[in-house]
This record gives sequence, C-alpha cells and structure tokens, in this order.
Amino acid sequence: MRVAAGRAAEPTRDNQPVSIEIANESGVAVDEASIVAAARFALDRMNVSKLAELSVLLVELDVMSDLHERWMDLPGPTDVMAFPMDELENARRPDAPEAGPALLGDIVLCPAFAKDQARKAGHSLIDELHLLTVHGVLHLLGYDHAEPAEEREMFTLQKRILADFRTAAAEAKRRAAQRVEDDKLLGAVGLSESDKTGEH
Repeated sequence: MRVAAGRAAEPTRDNQPVSIEIANESGVAVDEASIVAAARFALDRMNVSKLAELSVLLVELDVMSDLHERWMDLPGPTDVMAFPMDELENARRPDAPEAGPALLGDIVLCPAFAKDQARKAGHSLIDELHLLTVHGVLHLLGYDHAEPAEEREMFTLQKRILADFRTAAAEAKRRAAQRVEDDKLLGAVGLSESDKTGEH
C-alpha cells in the first residue's frame, strides 16, 4: 500500500494531557509536580476529557479559614475544599463522551493543616496532599460523603486510585533510577545512550 508523503500530524488538544495549573501560596515547600501528577492520574482514571482544565491552589491557614467560613459556614481551617464550576451541567461534564472544553473547577489545599493529619496518619505530608488532591478531584466530579452509602463509594474509589497512583509512581521512580545506573555503566565503558541505540 502506498502512503502519500506529507507533514507529520500536528499534536491536537485531544492527545495532550489535561491542563492543570498549580499555585503555591501556602508558605510551605511541597513537591508541586507530584501533586499535579496525582491530580492528572485521578482525572485519567476517571476518564475525564483531555479538554478539561483544573486549578490547584495551596493556601495558608488564615486563607483556608476564610474560605471555609465563607463557603461552608464552618469556623476554622480545613484540609481541602473543592469548587466545581456551577455552569458545568451534565451535558458539559468533562468526563462525558465528546465533551467540549470545560473548566472542571478549583481544588484548594492547606498544607499547614494537612501536616497534622499526616503525622496522625503516620505518613508524609506529600502523601497526605496526594490523598487530598484525589479527594478534591472526586468532589469536582460530583462524588460526596454526606450519606454512608456515598461515603463508602467515594472513599473506596479514592483508596483504589491512590493505591494505583503510588504503584505507578514507584515504578516510574524505579525506572528512572535504572536509567541513571545504565548511564553510569555506559559512561564507565566509554559509551553513551546514543552509542547503545546505534544513533549518531
């Protein structure tokens, strides 16, 4: 079969990852890239359209307290809040088939508040922030935990997504470490990665 020569296909928005913006205004240094990775993993696992856009904001305790009181009428800070876009009707949900571009919403995290929860749970702050990020994504997609049945569904799904994310992250870390070791070995014998693959 003859294939006509032509320009390579331009990348389309469909095969680009979901757009996720993150801003850390919390004063706490965290691995922002891994928070984005957790959000992206959850969105992919939930089959959310690549056209969706998500914003993640990390804030200080006083900012979270203000948001918590203003939007939930509850005093004091909390760990995570999710603000879905009101105009995101079912027909335009980014996880619906053939959806158009849509802003999924905002997830607000409070690392200072999450630190204590992480300590009580016996894991790291970044593990807690991954959990809260996935929790926020599920809220944006309409999951809730007001009723026992809803809570079981949401938390079971959250646990499964987190476990799969951690497995995938550990495997990616293992592969990266293996590449470093391979590069060291190749360098020791005077080869480069391009030599190994036959590239010049």
